Amino acid sequence: MPPPKDVVKIAIQMVGAIPQLIELHQTKPLASVLKDVCDAWSLPNAERYALQYTDGRQTYITESNRREIKNGSILRLTTSPDQEAERLYSGIQSNNSDVKTDSLKKLASLSQDVTFAQEFINRNGLKQIFYIVEEGNATGEMLAHTLKAFMELMEHDFVSWETLSAAFIRKIVSYVNMNAVDASVQQLSLSILENMVPTSRLLFELVKKEVTLDRLLTHLQVTNAQLQLKAMALLIALLLAATDAERRDMMDYLREKNIRQFIHKNIIHTSEPLGDEMAHYLYVLQSVSLNLCERRMRSSMDPYSQEQRELLHSLRQTAFESESEVSASNFSTERRRSLCAKEFRKLGFTNNSNPAEDFRRAPPGLLALDNMVYFSRHTPSAYSRFVLENSSREDKHECPFARSSIQLTLILCEILHIGEPCSETAQAFYPMFFGQDHFFEELFCICIQLVNKTWKEMRATQEDFDKVLQVVREQITRTLSLKPTSLELFKIRVNTLNYSEILKLRQTERLHQEETLAVPVLELRERLKPELLELIRQQRLLHLCEGTLFRKISSRRRQDKLWYCRLSPNHKVLHYGDVEEGVHSVPIESLLEKIPVADMKMLLVGKECPHTKEKSSGKQNKDVLELAFSLVYDVEEYCLNFVAPTRYEFCLWTDGLNVLLGKEMTSERMQTDLDVLLSMELKLRLLDLENINIPDTPPPVPKPPSNLNFCYDFSHTEQ
Repeated sequence: MPPPKDVVKIAIQMVGAIPQLIELHQTKPLASVLKDVCDAWSLPNAERYALQYTDGRQTYITESNRREIKNGSILRLTTSPDQEAERLYSGIQSNNSDVKTDSLKKLASLSQDVTFAQEFINRNGLKQIFYIVEEGNATGEMLAHTLKAFMELMEHDFVSWETLSAAFIRKIVSYVNMNAVDASVQQLSLSILENMVPTSRLLFELVKKEVTLDRLLTHLQVTNAQLQLKAMALLIALLLAATDAERRDMMDYLREKNIRQFIHKNIIHTSEPLGDEMAHYLYVLQSVSLNLCERRMRSSMDPYSQEQRELLHSLRQTAFESESEVSASNFSTERRRSLCAKEFRKLGFTNNSNPAEDFRRAPPGLLALDNMVYFSRHTPSAYSRFVLENSSREDKHECPFARSSIQLTLILCEILHIGEPCSETAQAFYPMFFGQDHFFEELFCICIQLVNKTWKEMRATQEDFDKVLQVVREQITRTLSLKPTSLELFKIRVNTLNYSEILKLRQTERLHQEETLAVPVLELRERLKPELLELIRQQRLLHLCEGTLFRKISSRRRQDKLWYCRLSPNHKVLHYGDVEEGVHSVPIESLLEKIPVADMKMLLVGKECPHTKEKSSGKQNKDVLELAFSLVYDVEEYCLNFVAPTRYEFCLWTDGLNVLLGKEMTSERMQTDLDVLLSMELKLRLLDLENINIPDTPPPVPKPPSNLNFCYDFSHTEQ
């Protein structure tokens, strides 16, 4: 008798027959199992049948995936994939439009299964789909099913996108470019082009030429949110596949068409909540736009470049033109050089005689010079006030404009991640970015004035330069975390957060740390920890019971399928299954896949996960590594792979799964939550001791008295 792990008890259904309850021996060939099942129902030709899951994606059972069958699974006896592929291949060639439409609809559904897809493609089924599209007679529902089936078949990577005919691609492009086309057809056509673009340079150039940016902008302006989303997806795919020069030209054109203002008004600030997918695309668009600064950021100043020297001298001329240009013409060359050096010193350059040397460090390189020139030309009064105000101060208290600008540019590049590759899952964009042209330069103009303001508030000297810039960095990051919707609002908030406010915040944080360091308080913390850790465990399990929407990450496109996972209320079973876009809360009954908690073996995170090992390495996948975790379950050690939507969800899920596995919670979020709860509990318990110094050591216990005669003698009772 085979060991118990090789036997699963399952039910098999068939339309019009009483279900069979069988013990499936995993070591027995699948063909033999099918013959036994068919014999029980007196069905001839067992090779014409196959087993299929009744729920979820209704996957066919094969020798390669049969080990995934669990105890209690319900399977269905159905036509084998090769028979079904043959039937549908004939059906989509039918002259009867109803038969053809139904066959295409069934094909779109079954093509999700890899076994069926292989059989259909082996019959040259894709060629028939190409013919239906190229012929041009299919419209509406029939065409939508055809394109959906094509998308699902291409998902399996059996056929290269580069094999598509020019006629087929032109037809897909025409659906995008035409106005009188069903919205579902346009959505699928946009998705097909989006998947096509990254696969080859030739396809990118073809799509870029045929689908103009103007046409994509037209699709972005529709009220259909899904069509808008697919148009944005294709736009992002084109931007990511373009060369640096092409990307710069495309962004310049989009800027001319005021795409930022349109997105700010009609996508970000609409009544409908912004979906995760659109939030990611806006993040990528922001990242691509900001990364256009990377070339200047990584370029050092060339002292022999006439253009760059003119930009440098324009800073001096704008600030000191009235007081020096008139008289300088009467001076000798040596005197003129001395005067220039003096003025460059007033501007705050470290190297007065050769200020170009200050821009040799890259980053921030020439980007700092660009920012300084932009500030001097677009806000000349603020620029002159900054320079002249500091020129008249005592030497030790003057705020060096040039040195501050160079360091501030570097800080902004680090905060905004300029020069870093786009994350595959991030959604953190700044709404104010889309409300302003020349965002980076305008942000610099606000922040350089903040540097001067903070310098004066701190009464800083040259020795305090690094301290001032640290405060400025903190002011900027704290304000950006509030997600202001416009630069004007950012300016108000960042100026409100002055140096004294920063000191108060730091002091509050420091006191919070210090008050918890006394020995008695530390002992109390240790006593409270078990109770509060149990509270965190319960919260984590409650979060798992509520469930989370996850995305499957494919190798070809960033995100495709959605799936939902949640824990049963009794904490005994993990339910999961595929769901549609736009679903936020899924009833547990609709999640048909199950993993008993008792079968869970271990939790893997980051690089240990099998789905991260499959992906190509590189900076681009760093964010996926940080959000990836896998649950190993069952005797055969199958894996359920996750990529959390956020770091917060990653922490809650890994903690919750560790609790179910009987292990310690290890996420940074657990430590943060524990610190917050301990702080609150300690403050409540120490309220009566406010303003009373707690000694580090307990007071000494007095010695026992020499006698105990002070005790009352109860033997002498009153008569």
